[in-house]
Amino acid sequence: MTPLALPFPEFDPVAFSLGPLTVKWYGLAYLAGLIIGWIYVRRLLSTPRLWRNETPPFGVEKVDDLLLYITLGVVLGGRLGYVFLYEPGSYLTQPWEILAIWKGGMSFHGALVGCAVAAWAFARRNGVSALSTMDLGTAAVPIGIFFGRVSNFINGELFGRVSDVPWAMVFPSAQWLHPDVEPATRHPSQLYQAALEGLVLFLVLRVLTHHAGALKRPGLVAGTFLAGYAIARSIGEVFREPHAIHALNIGPFTAGQMYSLPMLALGLYLIWRARREAAPQAP
Repeated sequence: MTPLALPFPEFDPVAFSLGPLTVKWYGLAYLAGLIIGWIYVRRLLSTPRLWRNETPPFGVEKVDDLLLYITLGVVLGGRLGYVFLYEPGSYLTQPWEILAIWKGGMSFHGALVGCAVAAWAFARRNGVSALSTMDLGTAAVPIGIFFGRVSNFINGELFGRVSDVPWAMVFPSAQWLHPDVEPATRHPSQLYQAALEGLVLFLVLRVLTHHAGALKRPGLVAGTFLAGYAIARSIGEVFREPHAIHALNIGPFTAGQMYSLPMLALGLYLIWRARREAAPQAP
């Protein structure tokens, strides 16, 4: 550790307590992402000029139901994704721990699949376009990602690789996972990911929805999100400490990058499909 290393702020992972009830920053991050995302989706649906023929796919009165579907998709998909994508052996020996979501362990890729299934189920039940529903959801997802990555930083988890950049810092929790190299200064990669996967991706999608007519071409926003997140996540993985002992950590590539490849392929397909269907037909 260099003498000029930045100390990691002494954050308490518990935001506040009410008697026996403790509320953690991670839970508040999920809550903030869902509520602000709910407000943002309502705003998109309340702006007719953003939609083809100035007709949104459904009314704002259905957004409450969509929030319920998405919440279930995030929680169930995120938890099961973490169990099966990152720690299958551990949970197979102690399957009851799968339900202990308060102990942490959520996967973004799993949550994304859960949200896609939830959006499809909502669309099918309400007789609306599944692609437009996914466009709405993915336009708001970077908001939740931003809060989630900031809470990762507050918790001192998912820290970066060893580095000597001037803003590198020592993460106390790293000593339990990498005692052979600690104490060491590391990239605050959670903040890099909050910026790329959250702020930058949100701004890109905002330009598309409000200045490029993307919501008039179902699937374009969802495809751009998938491809954009895959690229942003792959860049972030260059600075982030890989998940220890994972079968998909292959050479310089990490499991996070490998799981992003299908997202990139599907995103590019949805972009191609949306642009093809929107192209004028030849006489």
